[in-house]
Amino acid sequence: MIRPDLSLIADLIPDRARVLDLGCGNGALMQHLTRAKDCRGTGVDIDNDAVLEAIRGGVDVVELDLDTQLGEFADDSYDVVVLSRTLQVVRDPEEVLAQMSRIGRKLIVSMPNFGMWRNRLRLLAGHMPMSRDLPYDWYDSPNLHHATLVDLEAFLTSHRLRIEQRVALSEDGSTGGLVERFPNLLAGAAIYRLGRA
Repeated sequence: MIRPDLSLIADLIPDRARVLDLGCGNGALMQHLTRAKDCRGTGVDIDNDAVLEAIRGGVDVVELDLDTQLGEFADDSYDVVVLSRTLQVVRDPEEVLAQMSRIGRKLIVSMPNFGMWRNRLRLLAGHMPMSRDLPYDWYDSPNLHHATLVDLEAFLTSHRLRIEQRVALSEDGSTGGLVERFPNLLAGAAIYRLGRA
């Protein structure tokens, strides 16, 4: 059983695709894609414990720094490059997106929404946002960058990426309804399938 957001990401990936999962954690997405969709690919993470857990789960994993070592991958070497809930923790999001676009034909990016209504209320009350999708105190957060979905979409398109599909997720991980109509206000996070512009 994988997290609901990873299941939604898997739904965006075609069968038998070559997948590079950046920030793969314990490798749950690649395990699922291998079993359910006959995909093959590689996970990348810098956390030694996560890498070991992914290897134990049968995932091919490379321990690399996303900010400095993505040049190790050849142009167009993967069909899909996934960056799930990781863009906000890299030092140079522009460079990471440029490398992803070079490495894969399609990109899938997911990120928490700093602009969700509950986060806005916490700011109005004088506190940094905390939610299911942003579960850290300001002083121990790995997140370096926070964005609303409006800001994120402008950032993506300004870097010559075409938004092919957006899946807005409510705080409980559900989709559709009002969260899809008003994602910048109601979504805790969103998943984007991107192509080169």
